[in-house]
Amino acid sequence: MENFFLEETSKTPKMSFDARTGRFLMAGRSIPENAIEFYKPLFEWLDEYIKNPSPKTIFEIKLEYFNTSSSKCLVEIFRRLEKIKSAEVVINWYYEEDDEDMQESGEDFRELIDVPIILTAIPS
Repeated sequence: MENFFLEETSKTPKMSFDARTGRFLMAGRSIPENAIEFYKPLFEWLDEYIKNPSPKTIFEIKLEYFNTSSSKCLVEIFRRLEKIKSAEVVINWYYEEDDEDMQESGEDFRELIDVPIILTAIPS
């Protein structure tokens, strides 16, 4: 299976999803014009990945900001990761220590999703 990689732009995050190692990264800003269309290739990639996942999947999220439509897409990503029953899945949610909105977003996702989400404050 090919890895999934996109370079960061001013409106879209860097995405690096390594199928072999199970190391996933999303970093930057997520404010695409059409979030569903932007994230569709990733949804399709994840649908294939969950058929034969790495023994451990670690998803690191280092977003500075995301809009409402991106939030819905994040839930879709997390829902796909919930389907992985044969392996360990962990989501590491990083936020700047003074960014209460991003901290609360991570806490909200933790309530919605049946995958461990570890919140980590990083110095501003």
